[in-house]
Amino acid sequence: MVALSPNAHLGNSLPGTLLAHRLDGVKASPSMAAKTRVDALRAAGRRIVDFTIGEPDFPTPRHIVEGGVASLLAGQTRYTASNGTPALRQAIADKLRRENSLAYEPGHIAVGNGAKHVIYNAFAATLNEGDEVIVPAPYWVSYPDMVALHGGTPVVVPCSAAEGFKLTPRALEAAIGERTRWLVLNTPNNPTGAVYTRDELAALGAVLERHPRVWLMTDEIYEHFVYGGATHVSPLNVMPGLAERTLVINGVSKAYAMTGWRIGYGAGPAPLIKAITMLLSQSTSCPGAMSQAAAAIALDGPQHTVAEAAALFETRRDRMVQMLRTLPGFDCAPPDGAFYVFPGVAGLIGRHTPAGQRLCSDVDVALYLLERSGVATIDGTSYGMPGHLRMSFATGVDVIEQGGELLHAAVAELR
Repeated sequence: MVALSPNAHLGNSLPGTLLAHRLDGVKASPSMAAKTRVDALRAAGRRIVDFTIGEPDFPTPRHIVEGGVASLLAGQTRYTASNGTPALRQAIADKLRRENSLAYEPGHIAVGNGAKHVIYNAFAATLNEGDEVIVPAPYWVSYPDMVALHGGTPVVVPCSAAEGFKLTPRALEAAIGERTRWLVLNTPNNPTGAVYTRDELAALGAVLERHPRVWLMTDEIYEHFVYGGATHVSPLNVMPGLAERTLVINGVSKAYAMTGWRIGYGAGPAPLIKAITMLLSQSTSCPGAMSQAAAAIALDGPQHTVAEAAALFETRRDRMVQMLRTLPGFDCAPPDGAFYVFPGVAGLIGRHTPAGQRLCSDVDVALYLLERSGVATIDGTSYGMPGHLRMSFATGVDVIEQGGELLHAAVAELR
């Protein structure tokens, strides 16, 4: 168990020390930084195979786009309610009931500019200085920094590959302290693709039942992308007694290839939703009216495109895992969900590049692969688990195979 402490990496050199001290412990999103780096290399003329992207590579389904355009032509171009239009919140309530067996009324739902926006405001509404949030690692890169931005302390609990990258009841019990406010659970998981089973969730729920002051934030944004025999189970299906202290996070970005439309939502107890809505009203006012109309169409309309995307991602997963398993120094288990693999690269650490540089960490490995082969990945250190890389298979099989050839050549040059 590791408690992250702030580090003054930004500096504060503006006149009058303009920048707030709360920024000292926060870094830019590594995934967005990777995208910026890839864009810069491409602008400089480099051919880059990009395995960093956390978004589907296909367009938003046509019927959703047409619905968004129709909403504009119908005059839906004005402010909406801060927590989302009644039509969208009803569509979300219907979806949660239909797909997740969760009963929420529209008044228990808040819509934000992406799921990240809702998570951010949930922490803003609930954390006081020094409150703790348990974050299992590997974690999505933004959880710890959003906690720190609001005066909280992220308590990172490492979950090893031997444990399936999953939090155990024993580790959860040990991490809970007097200041614990939240447990953040992400299933299917970014970056590992780990999917918690019903029994695993029940065991974690038993721990939470003994600690009534600890709330659960369950991030289910990748729920539709599970493979093989895996099944997504919403934690509240297993532990319904925690409903009054649980916030369910989801959105349309991944399932419907709508990352740029920026619509996410949270469902939870009315007092928490009311507090989040108040913050939304004072910051963004409301999500975009057109995006909300399109999101309602996505949730209410035909769902075959979601199943087709899941089948496509499974094919890509299988090919990427097959490719990585032929790479010396890589250790890659097939993920059960999401669209990432999280291979171990301990077999490359300690080796030397053709220029004689020693690879001392997964960060060095990622930089070497980018510079030598033009294959972009993200280091596991950014996700709280050194010794790994995150690689997205939200790209075509031809790109995966091209990247594999380039990686083979780069790895073969190491001594």
